[in-house]
Amino acid sequence: MPHVLLVEDEPAIADTLVYALQTECFAVTHRLTAADALTDARATAFDLAILDIGLPDMSGLDLCRKLREISPVPVLFLTARDGETDRILGLEIGGDDYVTKPFSPREIVARVRAILRRTNHAAPAPSATPPRLLHHDPAAMRFSCHGAVLDLTAHEYKLLLVLMEKPGRVFTRDQLLDHAWQDPGAVTDRTVDAHIKSIRAKLRAARAGAENLIETRRGLGYSLATES
Repeated sequence: MPHVLLVEDEPAIADTLVYALQTECFAVTHRLTAADALTDARATAFDLAILDIGLPDMSGLDLCRKLREISPVPVLFLTARDGETDRILGLEIGGDDYVTKPFSPREIVARVRAILRRTNHAAPAPSATPPRLLHHDPAAMRFSCHGAVLDLTAHEYKLLLVLMEKPGRVFTRDQLLDHAWQDPGAVTDRTVDAHIKSIRAKLRAARAGAENLIETRRGLGYSLATES
């Protein structure tokens, strides 16, 4: 399993990339600062590094220079700037590729695979069907997320079961109330919001980014991601 070092200080971007890479069978170490990344790079032989250029303690370009002093690890740069000078400089100091934000997580995974092929590092073959993060055991009446059992209440279990039975379908709050409560008239639709928030927290505790499996459709309701 190739090991990727991700240095990105924006949590939302980092969580998305970690999820995308892990789903495609990459091991990922995420760090927020260049200093922490250098400490890890001195102790671990990474197969590839993804560096945000706009880091809080030093630029990703400077980090790449320091990495080059201790490791030949391939480097993919991420940046919010689209200047030609930055791209050329990044490649001249030893970077292997350069991606401008915003980007698709799938594009990053594809570029990582391409870099690893070029540099003769082993890359896992893309799977026709990505491994499912969410698993339901109907006999035990419980859910697990990436192998970790979720400690759900009865209503949380029923809500997640409804969503999982038809991934991608949007359920209104009233529909979810009808399915998960014996007397839906006794509670308000905001009760659904509170339970969804709790389920997301438990998914996130089981695996970073897993809370995004439950999607909010503003003004409509909730759905389960089709790649869950």
